[in-house]
Amino acid sequence: MFGKKRGDAIGVGDRAPDFQLPDQHGTPVRLTELLANGTVVLYFYPKDDSPGCTAEACSFRDAFEVFREAGAQVVGISSDDVERHRRFTDRHRLPYLLLSDGDKTVRKAYGVPATWGLIDGRVTYVIDPEGVVRHLFSSQFRASAHVEEALEVVRKIQEERR
Repeated sequence: MFGKKRGDAIGVGDRAPDFQLPDQHGTPVRLTELLANGTVVLYFYPKDDSPGCTAEACSFRDAFEVFREAGAQVVGISSDDVERHRRFTDRHRLPYLLLSDGDKTVRKAYGVPATWGLIDGRVTYVIDPEGVVRHLFSSQFRASAHVEEALEVVRKIQEERR
């Protein structure tokens, strides 16, 4: 399922590991199917409804149309369950997918680190339509910077594809 040894972090230039996880409605979502529609901004975050994660999710929400116009889909992943994701998306009117990685298999496959060994890390990957990681940004405490960084790279990919 995954191309690297367990524990190796995925970096720029690597092929993004494919996966299938349920979204906030329980529908299975596969990365390769998302990539068939264009660039994917895949962001891992610690927990629904925490202050930093809510700020990040709402920042992606507020920029959602800009990402879409640039040919990118936004997808969030945490270990929260499907029902918690559904409530979170409803409460904050999130127009994009949140995927449930309950056993943290995908988080581990991407090598997303834990902060201080305790808190699930916050890392954003920009994956081009060919499945190659073009950018990653890791910052537990600068949640809104994830959106800015990702949007800049998405726009570059859009320019290249013209």
